[in-house]
Parts: sequence; C-alpha cells; structure tokens
Amino acid sequence: MATKTVGVLGLGIFGSSIAKELSEFDCEVIAVDLDVSNVDRVEPFVTEAIQGDITDLEFLKNIGLENCDVVVVATGTSLEASVLAVMNCKKMNIDRIVAKAKNKMFMEVLMAVGATTVVRPEKEMGTRVAKNLLRRHITDIVDLDDQYAVIEFFPPIKWVGHSLEELDLRKRYEMNVIGIRKKIERKLDVSFGPDYIMQSNDIIVGIAESEIFERYDYLNKLK
Repeated sequence: MATKTVGVLGLGIFGSSIAKELSEFDCEVIAVDLDVSNVDRVEPFVTEAIQGDITDLEFLKNIGLENCDVVVVATGTSLEASVLAVMNCKKMNIDRIVAKAKNKMFMEVLMAVGATTVVRPEKEMGTRVAKNLLRRHITDIVDLDDQYAVIEFFPPIKWVGHSLEELDLRKRYEMNVIGIRKKIERKLDVSFGPDYIMQSNDIIVGIAESEIFERYDYLNKLK
C-alpha cells in the first residue's frame, strides 16, 4: 500500500500531536497554521510545515493539499474557520475529512458541511485519531492492560493460501491467534488447527503486544 499523505490544518496541541504521530510512521504530512510559532514547532517532524490561512482555497491548492488522502481540520476555537476549511476540502474532492469540535453544536455544523468524522478531543485523543488514520489491516483493538490487547485484523494478501503453521504468527509477531471470523458480523470460530488455510475474507482475532503489532501494521510490514 502506498504511503498516505495527510494534511493537518491547525497546529495547536491536538493538531501537532497528530502531525508528529503520523510522521513517526512514514506518512507524508502537510502541516498548516496561521501562527508561525506553531509551524516552527512541528517543522522538524513533518514533510512540509507551512504558514498560511486554512480558509483560503487558492492557498490550499497551491500547497498541494488536494493531493492528500485525508485532511484533519484540527483548529477548534473558530467555528467559521473550521467550516470554511471543511468546505474547502470538499471543493478539492478530498474523500476523508476529520474535524475537531469543541462542543456538540460545532459537531453538528461540521458534519452538516461535509466532515466525514468529527471528534471532541484532548491531547491524548490526538494520538488515537492518528492511529485510526494509520490502520491498514487492523479493524479493532481492545486493550487488556497497558501492554497486551485483543486485535482484530484482515490478513495481508501475502498470507492468503498459507496455513497458520506456515505463517507462525507467534514467532514473527508475538501473537496468539484465538479465533477467526468469516465476516465482521459472523460468529467467532475458535475450532481450528495449525493446518487452517488463510482465506481472503477472514478476520483474524489474536492477543499480542499492541504497540509491537500496531507498528508492524502502520508501517505496512505485515509480511
């Protein structure tokens, strides 16, 4: 899968935490803010850090924002600026627009003008949003503690046609497979052996160290 290009508009605590997190996983990040001090703070971490007005459509086009797979509208104090930024993204035919809102009314307005996802975050939420954008195969994670989690994910195409024994996920990814679904809504099958052959529509459920497995997934290194 190709490297994702993500635009982050607004570089306060939330926006800068998203920009830094995405950059750690080899995403191309275009970070924009009107305040040069915010731009300077993220410049060492991102692909491009640019000072400018996120409500200016021509400016956003000129910096190549329309080439982004996803844009995060991370400014939250001005509803007008957020609305105009979302509308600009819509005009550039960006499919996925994640917007920050400070209250329920902001959420409703931003959804109405075209945001595909609206969040009401604090600093730690920025990391969670970034991880959701980074996911390639993972569909769900349920933390068991600070280290281990139950992880549901689609198998990489290279796994299809190989047995669990051949894949040896315990050795390669420190994962114990506990179940397999044939579709998201299907019942979890726990009656399988090491000779089970992986199918393209399978959903694997396993227990693993979440940070290790997530990093493999985000960097597209599940082989």
